[in-house]
Amino acid sequence: MTNSPMRLLGLGDNTVDIYVDRNIMFPGGNAVNVAVLAKRLGGAAGYLGCLGNDAFGSLLHDALSAEGVDLSRCRRIDGENAHVLVRHRDGDREFVKSTPGVRARYELDTGDFAYIKGFDVVHSSYCSDNDAMIPAIAAAAIRLSYDFSNRWTDDKRSRLAPHVDIAFLSHADHSDAESVEALLQWSSAGPRVVVMTRGGDGALAYVDGTLYRQEVLPATVVDTLGAGDAFIAGFLTRYLADGAIQPALHNGARAAAAACGWLGGFGHGIAITGLSPEEMSLSIRS
Repeated sequence: MTNSPMRLLGLGDNTVDIYVDRNIMFPGGNAVNVAVLAKRLGGAAGYLGCLGNDAFGSLLHDALSAEGVDLSRCRRIDGENAHVLVRHRDGDREFVKSTPGVRARYELDTGDFAYIKGFDVVHSSYCSDNDAMIPAIAAAAIRLSYDFSNRWTDDKRSRLAPHVDIAFLSHADHSDAESVEALLQWSSAGPRVVVMTRGGDGALAYVDGTLYRQEVLPATVVDTLGAGDAFIAGFLTRYLADGAIQPALHNGARAAAAACGWLGGFGHGIAITGLSPEEMSLSIRS
């Protein structure tokens, strides 16, 4: 162990979460949220991806800069930034419309791969549109973490799991036996560490033949958007300190509970701007 902070690179997806029923929008996206929250938890962080040159891209760029996330390899390119319209019904989130924008318009070059090598872990996700690049990213990274969320399939497992060191899965509303079986399948496919969040049933991890469990921790719930990303950030920052799984799961649960206490993935909300006429219409009908 060294005294240097853990270095995490968020690579891939970003978005702006637009709460159309509350007239406020927030920077977000899995790779962005994990990078920011890892930085807040004492790590060093960078973000590599594509931001549009519009108001949404500027919101993300400004928020990441304010949080101290390194953007030296981040692209600002012509076009619309990724964003999603969100409204709330009886306390639950409803995603109205998603626009991927320019977030997948990057091709990694030699400078990017050299940059990747400088981080203790690179984290990406299912919505980063970079699956074809995962083998090359994994070859350059010291460790590759990947959030498959609840979008995982047998095909995705066979293609990507062999390149991933730390796999995150979501598996709410399934039995304990089904969840454990899925963990074993993923572990046998390649990742050394497989972590599964199960909503109100807490989280599981399977590492080196041992199954670990973590209960949900009490939280004052203001907004659950980004809580799963906070769990990942909390787990990774603790796990990379000494490799201990149970403390890492607890740290993930604690970070997720804390994230439920603020609006958006990590705050920085501003009044809605930049919507197209069609999106304005959807917003009004919310």
